[in-house]
Amino acid sequence: MGLDLRHYLALSLNARLADKAVRAHVLREIFWESTLRCNLNCRHCGSDCKLQPGQKDMPLEDFLKVLDRVKAAGMDSHHIMIVVSGGEPLMRQDLEQCGRAFYEREFPWGMVTNGFALTPERFSRLLAAGMRAMTISLDGLEAEHDWMRGVPGSFRRAEKAIRMACTVPDLAFDVVTCVNKRNYPHLQEIKEFLIGCGLKQWRLFTVFPAGRAANDPELQLDREEFRGLMEFIKASRKEGRIKASYGCEGFLGNYEGDVRDNFYFCNAGVSVAGVLSDGSISACTSIRANYHQGNIYKDDFVEVWEKGFLPYRKRDWMKKDDCATCKYWKFCKGNGMHLRDDNGRLITCHYQRIYGK
Repeated sequence: MGLDLRHYLALSLNARLADKAVRAHVLREIFWESTLRCNLNCRHCGSDCKLQPGQKDMPLEDFLKVLDRVKAAGMDSHHIMIVVSGGEPLMRQDLEQCGRAFYEREFPWGMVTNGFALTPERFSRLLAAGMRAMTISLDGLEAEHDWMRGVPGSFRRAEKAIRMACTVPDLAFDVVTCVNKRNYPHLQEIKEFLIGCGLKQWRLFTVFPAGRAANDPELQLDREEFRGLMEFIKASRKEGRIKASYGCEGFLGNYEGDVRDNFYFCNAGVSVAGVLSDGSISACTSIRANYHQGNIYKDDFVEVWEKGFLPYRKRDWMKKDDCATCKYWKFCKGNGMHLRDDNGRLITCHYQRIYGK
């Protein structure tokens, strides 16, 4: 199925804007993989995190050196969001101290959490430390969420965290849901539950086959289900009771512009950088393949940002296999970096999942 004229013209304009963004590569977001420790045992974990992993948490002082270097280079900290991820950030007992240090350096900051350890007392301390954004994962109602997360009671903990966050009007807050075969039939029920919690923003993802999810067929939607997910999001957006959107990954053909606010574009290495727990300089922490651009313990972060990231910004190396003959290459540019393995092979193509080859 080809693009209709409306989508073709809009995507052509977006492609030009994307090329301009690549040339400018203005840093807007830094993900910090602050720990590989986690208090859950998720079936779909791309990092294969553990309660006690081999990799120690990065000391706060080491990451602050990166932020101080960014400020010294003249970048405007007010427009660079720090996203604390993991693992599970709440496993760090010094998270409030971390947040306060970001705030004092005039970086806005937030975190991605499973919500399991988010007590009212700790939530208040994090807000006092300057936290301005938060994402909580919820992968279904109780049975489906606890199955996905591997720990009984995780749904109830996440529910309490979501309800707390919904009471803070100036907190940029959303819930993310990894859609799989188990929770797919319950999307309408999940939506009603989240609306009942007071949620305004809901992002839905599909699980890409990496990490623990690589060989788990229960996590992967078939073509009919994937298209059904797009239709569900499209209808929910028109309904207007909650702002549902599909995640940032994957070119979606004629669903572009209808299931999220923006047209597809992978910002990894273009406006998004990341620092992993071992010091590797990467982009968003969804990228598990080795496209690292250096390491903060031996390389200058700003120099790497300005002169590195060429595999992210010059995508012609991806134009092989199915991408070599794809008529929509100029819109997709080889898909998200997190969907490439160490050898550059594309793990999954969203357009093919919807329309076939």
